[in-house]
Amino acid sequence: MAMKGVSGENRTRTTVSICIVIGMCCFFYILGAWQKSGFGKGDSIALEITKRTDCTMLPNLSFDTHHSKEGSSSDLVSPVKKFKPCPDRFTDYTPCQDQNRAMKFPRENMNYRERHCPPQKEKLHCLVPPPKGYVAPFPWPKSRDFVPFANCPYKSLTVEKAIQNWVQYEGNVFRFPGGGTQFPQGADKYIDQLASVIPIANGTVRTALDTGCGVASWGAYLLKRNVLAMSFAPRDSHEAQVQFALERGVPAVIGVLGTIKLPYPSRAFDMAHCSRCLIPWGINDGLYMMEVDRVLRPGGYWVLSGPPINWKVNYKGWQRTKEDLEAEQNKIEEIAELLCWEKVSEKGETAIWRKRINTESCPSRQEEPTVQMCESTNADDAWYKKMKACVTPLPDVENASEVAGGAIKPFPSRLNTIPPRIANGLIQGVSTQAYQKDNKMWKKHVKAYSSVNKYLLTGRYRNIMDMNAGFGGFAAAIESPKSWVMNVVPTSAKIATLGAVYERGLIGIYHDWCEAFSTYPRTYDLIHASGLFTLYKNKCSNEDILLEMDRILRPEGAVIMRDDVDVLMKVNKLARGMRWNTKLVDHEDGPLVREKVLYAVKQYWVGGNQTAAS
Repeated sequence: MAMKGVSGENRTRTTVSICIVIGMCCFFYILGAWQKSGFGKGDSIALEITKRTDCTMLPNLSFDTHHSKEGSSSDLVSPVKKFKPCPDRFTDYTPCQDQNRAMKFPRENMNYRERHCPPQKEKLHCLVPPPKGYVAPFPWPKSRDFVPFANCPYKSLTVEKAIQNWVQYEGNVFRFPGGGTQFPQGADKYIDQLASVIPIANGTVRTALDTGCGVASWGAYLLKRNVLAMSFAPRDSHEAQVQFALERGVPAVIGVLGTIKLPYPSRAFDMAHCSRCLIPWGINDGLYMMEVDRVLRPGGYWVLSGPPINWKVNYKGWQRTKEDLEAEQNKIEEIAELLCWEKVSEKGETAIWRKRINTESCPSRQEEPTVQMCESTNADDAWYKKMKACVTPLPDVENASEVAGGAIKPFPSRLNTIPPRIANGLIQGVSTQAYQKDNKMWKKHVKAYSSVNKYLLTGRYRNIMDMNAGFGGFAAAIESPKSWVMNVVPTSAKIATLGAVYERGLIGIYHDWCEAFSTYPRTYDLIHASGLFTLYKNKCSNEDILLEMDRILRPEGAVIMRDDVDVLMKVNKLARGMRWNTKLVDHEDGPLVREKVLYAVKQYWVGGNQTAAS
């Protein structure tokens, strides 16, 4: 029946909006049912609704009347490509840290443990299966201490690290007592010792880097002190240590100090930490300490716990000669002095150095002929760049009391303060007004998100990823102790914004989404992607990006994608073949805006069963 007084074009727009509203009611009824399942498989209500309800894009939902013709109507009615599950042996597949491929590379300087991604012809075009018995993780903070055995069925660390209290196997769960090689009595007491020297309590230290993190108990216990640690460890004989960290709800990535720079900007972290991390700090003319210096903020702290510190007392227990340990510590002290780090504490097996706030406060650096300064004009350019044994220059200052690059307020004040990189004009083409406008926009977007997905701000999603983070506006708008966000700045982005993200007190990483991310499967609860598919147009396929999103997303996890309508129509068609329930929604400013939002929920299914749970 025709609508009286409404033109044909407006009638079509009204019909589109009605279809979207009806569809969203259907979609988020399912979302609620799926995600109420909590610790276990999708409940019977959700399964029944999934059987009976068609929540895909309606065939006649077209934007042709008020958008370009780029998206052909045939895309809507053509068959959907159904992606099959990968064989069960790929359940923990990490494409760029594949063990078989790694062994083909040199072991020197840990090169074989670095990223080595498969060529296009070797990429999997199937869905990585969860293990049989997979269940939703415990909610935070219980997840810090308990992980379901079925999710990471590896007991080796319970034997190898038994006396160090890393992890214990109890029935159908792993329990994490909070111990570590250097803190068998617990991370809390260890952090208390550090806090007697380092200003952890007042928000001065907000971002930390844990090198060789194990199961990330140090980072896990820093969270209650409002410190975000970026933890990393290689995929090696300590099976699943990073996977355990992420299952616990703690930020972590697969990584190693090897031959290439760490994928972080310069002057990012307030504190860096090594607790018996087995990194040979003294080799290659101090190469690794110089890389820590690059990513450490002026005035930041470096903590070294374990060999060779206090070797005179502990050398017998470490089963190394006094001469070897003495030489190693002397070399570390020599490099620290070269870097102009001030040693502020050495107690027991823990030493703490502090980086100077500027070059002016280190006049000896200019006088020392052996100091080689890095020649690169962009210290933030780190993606696949070789490390060099040189000292990264700091920004110039006007006097010896000024912090190079600009002083940062304690957290949480720094979250919404203009980052020094922007205030000082160090990010070309970005004004303070543009930054403030971006912040305001993301608060508006998140308000719209949370009105559609009522679970967004409740803590239901603990591990969150923003695949195209910009200035971290999305993460800042949802900031809460209930969750954390991995802010990914794509290497294809026009502006390198990750330094500003860290200055806000958030964490993140550089990445190229034409490759797999450095994480295990099923490690994120929610993935956000704004403008990502447009950014990677003609660089790599939507299919490859979506399959990677599916690999790292938990069963029953959610996705929020915003992009041009024509792009999202194509993305939606692929997503529907990946066991995702999807629904396209208008921009919060109305149906005439080309940008739309695509919401998705990944269905529950496990390996060994070639169909979705039913």
